Amino acid sequence: MRDALRAGVAVYNDGYYHAAHDAWEDRWLALESGTDDERLLHGLIQFTAAVYHARDRNWTGAVGLAESAREYLEGLPAAYRDVDLPPVRDYLESLASDPEVIERRSPIRLVHEGETPGLNDLDVRPTAIAAGVLAAELDFDDDPVTAAAEYAIDDLEAGRDDSRFIAVVFAFVRSDHRDVVYRRLSAHVERRRAKEDDVEGLF
Repeated sequence: MRDALRAGVAVYNDGYYHAAHDAWEDRWLALESGTDDERLLHGLIQFTAAVYHARDRNWTGAVGLAESAREYLEGLPAAYRDVDLPPVRDYLESLASDPEVIERRSPIRLVHEGETPGLNDLDVRPTAIAAGVLAAELDFDDDPVTAAAEYAIDDLEAGRDDSRFIAVVFAFVRSDHRDVVYRRLSAHVERRRAKEDDVEGLF
């Protein structure tokens, strides 16, 4: 839960308002309806959607989502799962009553674990999640990105500190030159898969 939550918060804080929900959606759909975790993720998903629609000047959609998100987050502890919820609830109230507020000031940043993490602040596991989210959002083929993220996690668990997959996944998430990084990442994945195929062919 923590890794997905932090990845989505960082994606949102870096301005990918529409994409943030992709970090949370699979986990949210697997939760029992009405539990605190389900309400948190449902509320955050609708919060980011409300921000996205307000920025797109879809005032009706923004108001409806802001009101709904407030209902999901209402009653949760102030720092549930280490997300600072009072500013979120206050902002949703403002957005519901005046969605054009978004044209006068930037959306709030989400606070998690006492900080406002961006993509540059994530460790390996949340970065691996964010990589897949950004690939989909930015129209990259997500197969090599997802594979690189999985190899990065495998290398992390195996204690390979010099992993090229960890390096390229970090670079993909943090870089302003994702096209270049994506080509390098894809080449690494292709080589790893070829190596695995060669090993399988020996048996």
